[in-house]
Amino acid sequence: MGLNSTPASERVHIGFFGIRNAGKSSLVNKITNQDMSVVSDVKGTTTDAVKKSMELLPVGAVVIIDTPGFDDEGELGKKRVESARKILSSCNVAILVTENEKLNSDELELLKLIKNRDIPYLIVHNKSDITGSKEGKLYVSTVTGEGIEKLKEEIARITGTLGKEIHFVSDFIKSGDTVILVCPIDESAPKGRMIMPQQLAIRDIIDKGATATVVQPEQLEGALNNLNKPPALVVTDSQVFGKVSKLVPESIRLTSFSVLMARYKGFLNTAVKGAQALDALNEGARVLISEGCTHHRQCNDIGTVKLPSWLKAYTGKELNFDFTSGHGFPGDLTDYDLVVHCGGCMLNDAEMQNRMKTAETQKIPFTNYGTAIAKMNSILDRSIEIIK
Repeated sequence: MGLNSTPASERVHIGFFGIRNAGKSSLVNKITNQDMSVVSDVKGTTTDAVKKSMELLPVGAVVIIDTPGFDDEGELGKKRVESARKILSSCNVAILVTENEKLNSDELELLKLIKNRDIPYLIVHNKSDITGSKEGKLYVSTVTGEGIEKLKEEIARITGTLGKEIHFVSDFIKSGDTVILVCPIDESAPKGRMIMPQQLAIRDIIDKGATATVVQPEQLEGALNNLNKPPALVVTDSQVFGKVSKLVPESIRLTSFSVLMARYKGFLNTAVKGAQALDALNEGARVLISEGCTHHRQCNDIGTVKLPSWLKAYTGKELNFDFTSGHGFPGDLTDYDLVVHCGGCMLNDAEMQNRMKTAETQKIPFTNYGTAIAKMNSILDRSIEIIK
């Protein structure tokens, strides 16, 4: 997958924050070498977050995000500030842009929010052509270009501290192995393409020097019988977890794309713990089912149709459901007894972990589709065995 085709969920998200007229938009334009954001001397020119997927050398594939001023005023201004706050939830790196030698109260509040979310950050002092640069701080000028390359180098340095690289599936196989991927092609499958977890799995398997055999559920039994030796692993779509588990012998390792995605995004342990909460749901419990994408819902949609039905059947209780999609995840989860999230393939790891932490902070069990489905089919231990 080249840099130009890297999906947004796999890119480093770099957000530029600050008060109005600090020069955020000018700096973003200078960094990207494009007129990405409208620039004006009028305060509050940037009214909505502006995003740009690009290759930023020497960092690599990134999403650059320009945000509204954190000190915006009035009713509309408050909404813009809230928009800037929400952008933080998806940022891997935050750039706090200031023209002040000492941060003012709004900037200090913003810095506190960044630190509370454990987001790696840089404080950039803009307009050095006017203020003059000093040692010990990162100074830039969008007029003269001073410090721009240094800022890029610092961004590259800080992105290198974001954590170790985690492979999707190749950690569990070796060169020469065969992995069977069970990928249903039904009314909810996107036409003409594979979904992101399937793409990640196929590429990771190929990179390992192993063989990926892709089948639909109806072809699985024949594929198993036709192999000269058992596959090293079977990975299935969560919707057919129960059916597939009956066809795959216990001697063959089995998991799902959704379980692997929970590990890939860094919340598998929380998802497993959250799945155990299914047994504690009471009559009338309220469950939030959340999806990171905004696809067109089908009549047999997994999030709004299948999961609610399976959860009711498993618990034997009448449950109440709310649904969210895209970036519309609530900050207050206290009315819920459980959050069941999709795998998060269209969200970056920062946003998924932020959602997980939001639930954990409020002591609300948090799991995802595949982990919950494995629990309901009594195969949760088997599905996470390869992770242990």
